[in-house]
Amino acid sequence: MSRPSLSLAALLAALPLQTFAAPASLATAAPSAAEEPADAATLRALSERLRALEQRLGNPVTTADTTASNDGLATLDQRLRVLERKLELQQDDATAKAQSAPVISLGEKGLAVRSADTQFEIKLRGTVQADLRQYSGDDGAAVNDTFLFRRIRPTLEGSLGPLLGFRLTPEFAGDSATVIDAYIDVRFNPAYTLRVGKLKGPIGLERLQSANAIALIERGFPTELAPNRDIGAQLQGELAAGRVNYAIGVFNGAPDGRDSPTVDADDNVEYAGRVFFEPWKNSASGLSGLGFGLAASSGVKEGSGNNFLPRYRTPGQNTFFNYRAAVTADGKHTRLSPQAYYYRNAFGLLGEYIRSEQEVWLPGNAASRIDLENTAWQLTGSWVLTGEDASYKGVVRPAHPFVPGGDGFGALELVARYGELDVDDDAFPRYADRSLSATRSRAWGVGLNWYLSANLKLVFNHTRASFDGGAPLSADRPDEKTFFSRVQVSF
Repeated sequence: MSRPSLSLAALLAALPLQTFAAPASLATAAPSAAEEPADAATLRALSERLRALEQRLGNPVTTADTTASNDGLATLDQRLRVLERKLELQQDDATAKAQSAPVISLGEKGLAVRSADTQFEIKLRGTVQADLRQYSGDDGAAVNDTFLFRRIRPTLEGSLGPLLGFRLTPEFAGDSATVIDAYIDVRFNPAYTLRVGKLKGPIGLERLQSANAIALIERGFPTELAPNRDIGAQLQGELAAGRVNYAIGVFNGAPDGRDSPTVDADDNVEYAGRVFFEPWKNSASGLSGLGFGLAASSGVKEGSGNNFLPRYRTPGQNTFFNYRAAVTADGKHTRLSPQAYYYRNAFGLLGEYIRSEQEVWLPGNAASRIDLENTAWQLTGSWVLTGEDASYKGVVRPAHPFVPGGDGFGALELVARYGELDVDDDAFPRYADRSLSATRSRAWGVGLNWYLSANLKLVFNHTRASFDGGAPLSADRPDEKTFFSRVQVSF
């Protein structure tokens, strides 16, 4: 039997039996004018199938001759085979495209576009912080109250295959736009990742905390002695199932509390490293939220001005210490920072200490060379009143987000901090003016954080700082009292 005959036989077998079987009483009778021969009925069925396929494929619709001969049946069968094959190819192509199409998602963590094989991903995230700063001082000479944007930071990050990651974060708050993070990650292994570019160095526990998650509106005194962003290369990773975290790198070298200059200004580098332990991480132990570690840096700085020497600020972001203009950094600069935190259910506690030692001198006076050692520490506690877990990342998501007119209220967190920054007494009076710069500041602060949702946070802080020195006639600088509030939107 020929292939057309086989195909037609299969189609005939699939058609309802009554299409071909005549009633028993008429089996031997000649067909009436109202009846069709079996071949005509078959041709009609094939013709309808052909018309349906042509419509589905968008081809011009034709009509088969219902009285064709056997050659007509063969031709119609061949046309059906061609159209059915085209339809199969179209379906295969549509399936392949669907399987290779990127996956786009939009949620509380921002916008993400991911390839079908998950090897490539781009995320758009962002943070906007709008603040109200209000000041008062014992002498009545308060700093101007002001509204301001503290941070406007869109972030583009992602993966370019399993080996490469990247992050780019510009800053649009302030008088001019800058880039605060710009680095690539070469991810050889979770235990060995090479990060190159502009990034946060490994010094400072609160400095490494996201600006979205810090307990109070501004970071504490130890951050004034830690570098802000630096430019260089850092090897980092996790060991022992995440219970040990390390980072070690080489950088241009940033002064305390500042960013590194765009280009290394003195042809010297700084080495920095950190190791942090969480021995009971992911265990059922009451110590699962305990982490502790040590960070250190060492380098050489040679020069004067903002790229080499620091200024130290109050919790209200006012400068209370500056070196004299003639002072020059000229020698070794080291930092040492023990640090720890503990989070258990709704309770959180973070503490750190930093010692920064810098060799300075007055050019032209060899006898003026000296090592100055400045120190800072803080202790910050938090308690989530609504029962959510406290963490180093803040309250990640309220259990019952705020809903206008509904039952959800969000999450409430009480926070408190005490800290000190002590400038080396040997800095006065040769290297700093005691009538303008204080030798020590102590500060405490309390706050309320209201997490209305995973993306919206309201913050209210009151801080008070006192000073030793910093005013004419050897008097103490007046206390700084602040009330800061913030609306934070992050995604």
